[in-house]
Amino acid sequence: MKTKAIIISIVLLGALTACKSQYEMILNSSDAGEKYKYAMELFEKERYGKAAELFESLSMLTKGTDQDDTVQFFWGMSNYKYGDYTTAESNFTTFIATFPLSSFFDEAQYLRLDCMYRGTYRYELDPLPTQKALSAMRVFQMENPSSIYREKVFTLIDDLEDRLDMKAYKAAHLYYHMEDYLAAHYALKNVLRDNAENRYREDILYYTAMSAYKYALNSIADKQKERYMEFVDDYLNVISEYPETKYRKELDNLYQKVQKILKKHEDNG
Repeated sequence: MKTKAIIISIVLLGALTACKSQYEMILNSSDAGEKYKYAMELFEKERYGKAAELFESLSMLTKGTDQDDTVQFFWGMSNYKYGDYTTAESNFTTFIATFPLSSFFDEAQYLRLDCMYRGTYRYELDPLPTQKALSAMRVFQMENPSSIYREKVFTLIDDLEDRLDMKAYKAAHLYYHMEDYLAAHYALKNVLRDNAENRYREDILYYTAMSAYKYALNSIADKQKERYMEFVDDYLNVISEYPETKYRKELDNLYQKVQKILKKHEDNG
């Protein structure tokens, strides 16, 4: 049994060595046909890293030929499938600029955008890749109104816009968490001033009102009336826009409390 196991190991090792030798031999070959066929075989077998190397090598042999766009496209696709989105994005960017009439052009446009999307970060990190990707996607939507990839790109846009909205909201909300209610009040208002369509608008309006209330609550007596009036304005903003808001009960209770406080100020004249 031990001898049989050794023989099997030797056979397997020989097979692996042969495969490696075949790959290296074809990689270093100048036979474009053979290299193209093997690269496609590797791609179909999902050996994308090796396929990418072969297509890259092959691209120098097929440049200017009828196979040029196919080789360039599958070079990008191999990198994309391999998970090297930075290189794939570069591949597809070059492809789009070089082969505007290729049958792969539309797909390359979408895949480039998808690579950019995959290169973005969570909302709390650097927003620049997100902003760059969004800009490219909006241009695509504007220039390709009939593209079959339009809905897919819209889904990517929606997710990236949500990240930016969340980032703006959370950055302002941080002041509230730190109990710096005056800074929170200004920061939250500025979020909506910069982008009135922020999808966290309801939450932002709520925390704007709560910031005003807590700032007034912690103020000296002489300043409270004026600052509670600010809360009243913010309260009315919330319920006028969101009469069924999940915050309604809490805000109504605070509003009634503030009305009693303001009445006392009036009575004390």
